[in-house]
Amino acid sequence: MKILFVEYPKCTTCQKAKKWLVDNKVSFDDRHIVENNPNEKELKEWIKKSNLDIRKWFNTTGMKYRELNLKEKLDGMSDDEKIKLLASDGMLVKRPVVVTDKWACAGFKEKDWKDNLK
Repeated sequence: MKILFVEYPKCTTCQKAKKWLVDNKVSFDDRHIVENNPNEKELKEWIKKSNLDIRKWFNTTGMKYRELNLKEKLDGMSDDEKIKLLASDGMLVKRPVVVTDKWACAGFKEKDWKDNLK
């Protein structure tokens, strides 16, 4: 199974998730979310695979999210507008992101990862 791990290396959750992958001998391709931000096409595909609401893909604790006052603005935006916004800046995307052929997830939930990556 081919696995893409999209991370921000300074993020402690990303570090914990990467350690989990290594400890569980899961091979993966690593990608820096700021240097190589997901594009709109990727995000649409990943969000569909995740079965999560687009809102769950936003890094709601990040400075950028708060600066843009997105908590107030997201309700008035279309899905395409939300995806375009996520694609504009990797720091807006909840991380880490893990993607396989059949599944994608934003954030590290060990049980979900165990169920889908083993």
